[in-house]
Amino acid sequence: MKSTRRERIKRGIRKSVSGTAARPRLSVFRSNKAIYAQIIDDAKGHTVAFASSAELDKKAKLNVETSKAVGKKVAEKAIASGVKEIVFDRNGYLYHGNVKALADGAREGGLKF
Repeated sequence: MKSTRRERIKRGIRKSVSGTAARPRLSVFRSNKAIYAQIIDDAKGHTVAFASSAELDKKAKLNVETSKAVGKKVAEKAIASGVKEIVFDRNGYLYHGNVKALADGAREGGLKF
């Protein structure tokens, strides 16, 4: 099944990707209706910044432009809380389409990864 395949890939990614105070982890979750991004400090176990497409516009469809806007929004919030460098966690999704657009938006917003 697709969900178990993604979970298996996700576990493999999380073995090597971990967020610290210096470089927290940008985790992406994609559903059929929205895309979510949060920056997590795994050492402390708390979320530094969060953004979603539902937060931007309730009626927005999930597309590349929306995903890029979410990336810029989470970058803006992260920089406001003092984070400039991150590690990217694609969360088992392919680095393509909306996930890639979110990463590009975060880079344009000023995050380095």
